[in-house]
Amino acid sequence: MTESEDFAAEGGCTCRAVRYRLAGRPLFVHCCHCRWCQRETGSAFALNAMVEAERVVLLCGRPEAVDTPSASGRGQRIFRCPACRIALWSNYAGSGPKVRFLRVGTLDEPDRLPPDIHIFTASKQPWVILPEGVPAAPEYYDRERHWPAESLARRSALLAG
Repeated sequence: MTESEDFAAEGGCTCRAVRYRLAGRPLFVHCCHCRWCQRETGSAFALNAMVEAERVVLLCGRPEAVDTPSASGRGQRIFRCPACRIALWSNYAGSGPKVRFLRVGTLDEPDRLPPDIHIFTASKQPWVILPEGVPAAPEYYDRERHWPAESLARRSALLAG
């Protein structure tokens, strides 16, 4: 069993109508400080765990897909609880349906997945202080440089399949 498979966590929406299990460690966790994420979340950043879709197992409920615009112009599909409307994850056009950008805050224990990198820090709120020792990029970043080898291999296998 690899380190990524030796990880499980559960989460869901506020009203508990939708519950899921994360069956495996995410590929990578982004803390995005772009203005688009600030607007969408109504907060200073979005914290998303990139994970293979098959590793997000629905336990109950069925999220509703909402197509929304994105800064890239290619759009995103946000999956929300149909009752309380909480965003659970997104699929972005660049990654397609194979990778979910899971909202870390919807996990029962979100502190288990701190960010691996802070991105779009050029537009972060000035009062947000980034922690030392965590990579940060003014815009996006070089995946080959920052992702662990295991995550790069999983991504390659996923996109090849």
